[in-house]
Amino acid sequence: MTSISISIIGVAGLPEVMPGADLAALVEAAEPDLRDGDILVVTSKVISKAEGRLVRADREQAIDAESVRLVARRGQTRIVQTRHGLVLAAAGVDNSNTPPGTVALLPEDPDASARRLRKDLAGRLGVRIAVIITDTLGRPWRTGQADAAIGVAGLVPVQDHRGQTDSFGNLLEVTMAAVADEVAAAADLVKGKADGIPAAVVRGMDGLVTADDGPGAAALIRPADEDMFPFGSADVPQVRRTVREFSARPVDPAAVHRAVEAAFTAPAPHHSTPWRFAILESERARRELLDAMLAAWQADLRADGFTADQIARRVRRGEPLRRAPLIIVPCLVAEAAHAYPDPRRSAAERAMFLVAMGAGVQNLLVTLAAQGLGSCWVSSTLFCPQVAIETLGLPSDWEPMGAVGVGHPAGEASPRPDRDVSAFVRHV
Repeated sequence: MTSISISIIGVAGLPEVMPGADLAALVEAAEPDLRDGDILVVTSKVISKAEGRLVRADREQAIDAESVRLVARRGQTRIVQTRHGLVLAAAGVDNSNTPPGTVALLPEDPDASARRLRKDLAGRLGVRIAVIITDTLGRPWRTGQADAAIGVAGLVPVQDHRGQTDSFGNLLEVTMAAVADEVAAAADLVKGKADGIPAAVVRGMDGLVTADDGPGAAALIRPADEDMFPFGSADVPQVRRTVREFSARPVDPAAVHRAVEAAFTAPAPHHSTPWRFAILESERARRELLDAMLAAWQADLRADGFTADQIARRVRRGEPLRRAPLIIVPCLVAEAAHAYPDPRRSAAERAMFLVAMGAGVQNLLVTLAAQGLGSCWVSSTLFCPQVAIETLGLPSDWEPMGAVGVGHPAGEASPRPDRDVSAFVRHV
């Protein structure tokens, strides 16, 4: 086995960087001994200052402007996603080591910044090096922060070991080493906010340095469809959308089971459990229910005097359920409801159970969405409850409360309309 030795050298002597500064010239003056195979690691603050990303602004407003998605919030701390795809605290907006009243924003394009600095240093010194631009990131499930790569040029950012075998002959199936992040964290051991050393040279890893710029740090950002934790706590309610077009991809029964479990966490009157769910997994069960409801609906509309064209237009509203690979019929069992001689109290008692039913179904829908499943809650069985009960063979005290089509969305959801929430709120 070949031993590997690396050295990490802090680049001392870099002056305070001003907008428009020639970073390559400053690095050359501070570290003229750069060699082929070296990796120059530079904190993003230096890049931001040179590129004029030091702005006079309120910090919270700057975070708003740099964010595309709120992932989580606790007190004043916000974890957000930036337009770069990075998920980090405060969108990388930093007011440390900046003049009063100013904040530093992340570089517009950290990979492009790394490529420019690498090219300029190659032109000045004639060396083949790599450049990593770093920022400090927190880590899920771990205390403390570490530097990570947000811009990379001339370096293999990820080493894919999948398909290889370990020393015991075991096949490596998921192992991918985030090399750029490992180098960034190692370099931070000789850098530091309080030490005035914003850059370091990592030497001895020339096997990672490439002739071309490479894919950059963008290769370290996990694609959304591969992310097991795509939603932050602030996303979960917003991710639920009504989906009317589904793909043919089958629905995982375990995901449906988890959604039903979530429904039972909703509040209910009198410590009761008024929720029941009929899950129609077979095509036969879905077809029989939908055909029976369609016949009942058409008969009702004809009895109400609607024309054939009017009936055809109305029954199309139920088509999303026919395209769904699975249907859930939520049902209310109000056996715990108290009986009152006063009609007003009886109506209030009924309303409590209906509200609990809605809360349970909402939990179901949100949990489906958090697992990547789309849904549409259609009133349907509310208009023909006995038809649904008889067709599905449900107990007579199960009250069908519509039907929920479930499946994988066939396309992207359209943007939600902007609403002024204050128009729907009255403070008293």
